[in-house]
Amino acid sequence: MPVSVRAATRDDLDFLADSHRLAHDTIADARGGALDTQLHKLSEPLAESFGALLAAGAVELLVGELDGTPVGYAVLQRKPLPDGTELGSIDGMWVHADARGVGVGAALMAEITVIATDWGCIGLDSRALPGDRVTKNFFESFGLKARAIHVHRALS
Repeated sequence: MPVSVRAATRDDLDFLADSHRLAHDTIADARGGALDTQLHKLSEPLAESFGALLAAGAVELLVGELDGTPVGYAVLQRKPLPDGTELGSIDGMWVHADARGVGVGAALMAEITVIATDWGCIGLDSRALPGDRVTKNFFESFGLKARAIHVHRALS
């Protein structure tokens, strides 16, 4: 089956919302997952949140497809740095479980790399939850290496 990546359109808003919700639901019980969701999940209604991002042009929204069917997405944003350079931040990336292992994630990463390079970014950043070796190994296979560890203590 052919794998492809394209820019998201308004027709993808429901797919993006459903995928984003599923991605965060999946990590809710993982170590660090609940707080990660609080920090990074868009506001409901998600389709409207994605629509606002799309309209503002503030991020690059990508859809990964398998044989023309959307099965994954990625959110790429520019993060300005104090020295005037920019970092490409992968603020969300998800491939549906039944579509993994066939190259959709790799195709999304290839397009992310092209876009961030075209933007003049000095590097790419993303995140993986503690203990999530699959995500960490995926990113490492594209040259992303751990550069920080966030620590947290719940107070209530």
